[in-house]
Amino acid sequence: MEKVANTSDSDNNGLTLESVRQSLIRQEDTIIFSLIERAKYPFNSPLYDHDSLVSPSMVESIVKDSEALQAKFGRYESPEENPFFPDSLPPLVVPPHNYPQILHPSGASININKTIWDIYFKQLLPLFVPKGDDGNYVPTAACDLQCLQALSRRIHYGKFVAEVKFIDAPEDYGQAIRAQDKDTLMKLLTFVSVEEMVKRRVAKKAMIFGQEVSLNDDDKKGKCKVDPSVVSCLYDKWVMPLTKLVEVEYLLCRLD
Repeated sequence: MEKVANTSDSDNNGLTLESVRQSLIRQEDTIIFSLIERAKYPFNSPLYDHDSLVSPSMVESIVKDSEALQAKFGRYESPEENPFFPDSLPPLVVPPHNYPQILHPSGASININKTIWDIYFKQLLPLFVPKGDDGNYVPTAACDLQCLQALSRRIHYGKFVAEVKFIDAPEDYGQAIRAQDKDTLMKLLTFVSVEEMVKRRVAKKAMIFGQEVSLNDDDKKGKCKVDPSVVSCLYDKWVMPLTKLVEVEYLLCRLD
């Protein structure tokens, strides 16, 4: 993902390949801790059931209302935040914050949260939470929201990755952008050795952060609250590919 060997400065508000890399590493912690919190509860399927074809599920209502409240106080003014229900956001009730314009305007609004939503509930969630229903629907939905927002922030951070990579090597990317060549852009953005390192790192973090600690037997490692292989799979199958998808979409309109 990140081209760690090159840390030349960008002129774009202090954005550098190194600062982007450090942000992505910190976001790994947030994602893993959010998964650990969600793993406290069983699947709780009534949260995701629709009463009818037109009625939203309980989790949809909770996420939508939570986003609306946060939007009033400026959460989605930040270029790092992307709502799951952008058409339902109310106006600000506080003065807007003057965030620096780092992203190119044509790509700043890219939002693939519908894809992230579907993957999270249909593919990821069943991998790390047990079956069952304990009735704790609101705290479960709150954990789902934390997971969704952490994943969305990490994946959409691809816009910042793409911007700093473009500024670092405009000639390398410019030709492919002008040709609207998605395949070449994807090759330019892919560093297999770095991706393997990321998968190993998040698996190790999941093992360390989520290990059950016992004072009775110091010689044995406790069971992990979230299987490290699930976290590695999450990054391998979804987080890194979707981040690169965002990067490509951003770069395609970078010269507009």
